[in-house]
Amino acid sequence: MVSAPSPTPGGSSVKADPPGTVAAHEQDMLQQPPLPVKMVIAGGFGVGKTTTVASISEIEPLTTEASITTVAAGVDDLSHTPEKTTTTVAMDFGCITIDPTLKLYLFGTPGQERFGFMWDDIVEGALGGLVIVDTRRLDDCYAAVDYFENRDIPFAVALNAFDGKVDYELDQVRWALDVSDHVPVTVFDARERGSVRDTLLVVLELALERVERAQARTGTRY
Repeated sequence: MVSAPSPTPGGSSVKADPPGTVAAHEQDMLQQPPLPVKMVIAGGFGVGKTTTVASISEIEPLTTEASITTVAAGVDDLSHTPEKTTTTVAMDFGCITIDPTLKLYLFGTPGQERFGFMWDDIVEGALGGLVIVDTRRLDDCYAAVDYFENRDIPFAVALNAFDGKVDYELDQVRWALDVSDHVPVTVFDARERGSVRDTLLVVLELALERVERAQARTGTRY
């Protein structure tokens, strides 16, 4: 004979969820669209922003590349990128689904200072940023670092390993850029999908930590 469920201290019986309830809930979660997260890829001219977006995007990336004219060649430093024939004049765009619940939308900024007026529109709504650095010309990334710091947007610094190497140690770059200890500084290869993925996950973790702290303060959910 099957005994009745044992009563709880309050007098009511404990009843298990009907079969399939948990599975149905998980299925509902999977059917929901992934949470969109906007991330900005920034840095100086020719540091690898377009390559970074193209390496990781699951769609054909949208680019606004224009040929480098004779006038532009006289303004932009091509000494370290002599093979570069085009430049981003508005932005790059791509996306990557991290898992069924989260999708990154990547916006690459133009590197030249003369296009700086576009930054506010591109960065609006971004939860984090990645500043790409060419260690052969560190001064080109100062503007991007200052931009994210002044707007209190979480960001990481990634040294693009041109020819498989960087010219300085991570601590030396951190000192030269004068970034806080909580700003990650790492090395990656903009041409390799796995390397780009790991670097973006560093920024994503920073952004999600910021959101969680905000939720804890306000008692709300993102």
